[in-house]
Amino acid sequence: MLKYTALIALGSNLSEPVAQVQRAIDCLKKHNAIDIIASSRLYRTAPVGYLDQPDFINAAVQIETTLEPMLLLQLLNQVEADFGRERTFQNAPRTLDLDIIDYAGQIWNTERLTLPHPRAHERGFVLMPLHDIVPNVYLGEKGSVADLLAQVDVSDIECLHDVM
Repeated sequence: MLKYTALIALGSNLSEPVAQVQRAIDCLKKHNAIDIIASSRLYRTAPVGYLDQPDFINAAVQIETTLEPMLLLQLLNQVEADFGRERTFQNAPRTLDLDIIDYAGQIWNTERLTLPHPRAHERGFVLMPLHDIVPNVYLGEKGSVADLLAQVDVSDIECLHDVM
């Protein structure tokens, strides 16, 4: 059975966000179609878009999986729902947010999934955790994680501690 490498960004700003992110990583570790290869440190970041909400805790993991991209997305959406995620409006506070940032370098553009993630290259809260684990990975044609991180403002991002 083929295994594919994927990058997943995690975020939470409700219901003990540090614990939510750590529990989500543990949940992914236990899934029989996922092996976590690397985990980033935890970061405290300001909200984007809708600003009247608590800061976020963000992290990233690199995984190997036998799940195809749409099945991985379905699994991540189910984990979010299991953690109480409600999609009330764009950029709303959330108990858990799991995004596929990259899947084996593939390019996708469907109604439900765009790969690499269409806004990852401009978001420090995604790039800093990714830089911990895969600084030289390219996000499509946008550039490497390290090069993209050098182009965004990360002055308000605080590193907390290791996830593992």
